[in-house]
Amino acid sequence: MTKELHHRNIHNEKYDFKSLVKEFPKLTSYVSENKYGDLSVDFSDANAVLTLNQALLALHYSVKDWTIPKGNLCPPIPGRVDYLHYIADLLTQQNGDTPPVGPKIKGLDIGAGTGCIYPILGNSVYGWKFVATDIHSDSINHCKKILNANPTLKKNIKMRYQESADHIFQGILKQDEHFDFTMCNPPFYSSLLEAKSASERKVKNLNINRDKKGHAANKIKVGDVSNFGGKDYELWCPGGEMSFISKMIEQSVQVKDQCRWFTTLVSNKNNLPELNKQLRNLKTKEVRTIKMRHGKKIVHILAWKFR
Repeated sequence: MTKELHHRNIHNEKYDFKSLVKEFPKLTSYVSENKYGDLSVDFSDANAVLTLNQALLALHYSVKDWTIPKGNLCPPIPGRVDYLHYIADLLTQQNGDTPPVGPKIKGLDIGAGTGCIYPILGNSVYGWKFVATDIHSDSINHCKKILNANPTLKKNIKMRYQESADHIFQGILKQDEHFDFTMCNPPFYSSLLEAKSASERKVKNLNINRDKKGHAANKIKVGDVSNFGGKDYELWCPGGEMSFISKMIEQSVQVKDQCRWFTTLVSNKNNLPELNKQLRNLKTKEVRTIKMRHGKKIVHILAWKFR
């Protein structure tokens, strides 16, 4: 049964746990039969989810030695690679209606985090080159550690530290440097309190699900939710998603001739009308809103260009 992911997404069908375990034996201890008689893992177990990600990267993307520090965001591979497939669709109109592959295509990832997951998947699937940025030096250093362990990735992905939280493109793009696209998964919440409240709700829902599956004895504590939700700086920024994207749109004008497509994820659909209005006022040449459905969750990609 399809998961309603992009039609090129290899994760549309059920996970092949036999092949995953064979490729990544460490996953064995987390795999068991669910109530339907299918092999699966406990998705409320942070270690199980991390190990599944490592197995998916090893089996399908030839990525070894990938990890993230404890407590940081653990990105779901199927949803992350979906974003890249839709970006490939944006680029087809300049490539004879065929998704472009190879190192001539260059992407800019704004906020790579500690996993550098978008550049890793984009290079593995399409062979694209990337520049990945972050305002946290710890994130940059951990990404470099991953890249150093994977020579092919290291050759095609470059990390750049953004010194100023006030700037997104300034200080990153070099003079006369051009990108085919930018991408971003911005912080969602507008305050630490809002992020913590959401984490507490998530813990409550995770424990309810664990009760239903017979894991009530191993309840998740509020202090452990960062294993699933991420560090505070990954979850919130002043003004939240709306403010961050609005700033990105405003600053994209400064480098409008250096990027073919600007894109970002938009988690709250209620932000889209105001963001689209802002883009129209900037006299963009084209704006697109792309819906991505990941199970019960719907996320949008907002894309715009000036040339």
